[in-house]
Amino acid sequence: IFKSGNPEKRANAIVKAVTNYTDAKMIAELSEDLGEAMVGINEDEIELLMAERGK
Repeated sequence: IFKSGNPEKRANAIVKAVTNYTDAKMIAELSEDLGEAMVGINEDEIELLMAERGK
């Protein structure tokens, strides 16, 4: 959420979607205009990122 284009709007949409999970129309409306998607983690970098934990 925090690395998305509009974190506050995306977080609000997620909360409302979970609360109203049976309302397909609302979920469709909440999914519109959320801005840039969340940035993912490159699969090749996971081992390197995890190696730093616990040091």
